[in-house]
Amino acid sequence: MAFPDKKELSKIRKKLNKAKPSYALPENATKAEELKYALCEKFVIFILKNNITQIELAKRLDIGPARLNEIVKYKINLFTVDKLIDFAQRLDPNLQIKVA
Repeated sequence: MAFPDKKELSKIRKKLNKAKPSYALPENATKAEELKYALCEKFVIFILKNNITQIELAKRLDIGPARLNEIVKYKINLFTVDKLIDFAQRLDPNLQIKVA
């Protein structure tokens, strides 16, 4: 695979400039926020490991693509812990969460 030419790089840069960033976990995050963030991360990892698109994963989870995009952008304020666990269990019915 060759490195993209200048024209292709320009298109990529324009697209990236329009993309909304992922949210970072605040320094003073609560344990619930940390758990929600970790659950969101599971979806990002799943997409990368399985080389699938957000649209494909949204279909698999039976949720809208915009909703999944909120998850992979770590918009934890839009979700409850139980809703994220519900989505995660759709991917892995044997999901285990340990509380330390």
